[in-house]
Amino acid sequence: MRGSCLCGDVSWQAEGPLELVAHCHCSRCRKHHGTAYATWAGASDQGYSERGRSARYESSPGFFRCFCAWCGSVVPGDPFEGRIFVPVANFDGDPLTRPVAHIFVASKAPWYEIPDALPQYAEYPPAT
Repeated sequence: MRGSCLCGDVSWQAEGPLELVAHCHCSRCRKHHGTAYATWAGASDQGYSERGRSARYESSPGFFRCFCAWCGSVVPGDPFEGRIFVPVANFDGDPLTRPVAHIFVASKAPWYEIPDALPQYAEYPPAT
C-alpha cells in the first residue's frame, strides 16, 4: 500500500494487512488534521519505507506528530511498539479495508454528531 502527501515530496509504502482502522476524535488529531476526526490505520513497521522530508512536532511528552516539511500534509508518525500508524486519507489507492470503530469519542468535537453505527470507545478500544 502506498501513500503520499499533497505535494508528493513525502511518500511511503506499508506491507501486510492494516490493523485497527479507526476514526480518532481526540483533540490532538482534530487539530493536527483540521477536521472533526482523523482516520488512522496501523501496519507492521517491518516492510515500511518512507522517502522525502518530513518534520516532527512533539504534541505531548514523547509523542511526535509528523507532517510534510513543504506542504504541511499529515504523514505517518514514528514507529510505536512494532507498528506504524498511517493517515488513511493519504493512501494513493483503496486501502481495501474500512474503519471498524470511533476512538476517543469522550473528547470529540461538540458540534459533530457521529452518523454511523460503528462501535464507539471513550478512549482506546479494549485489547483483543
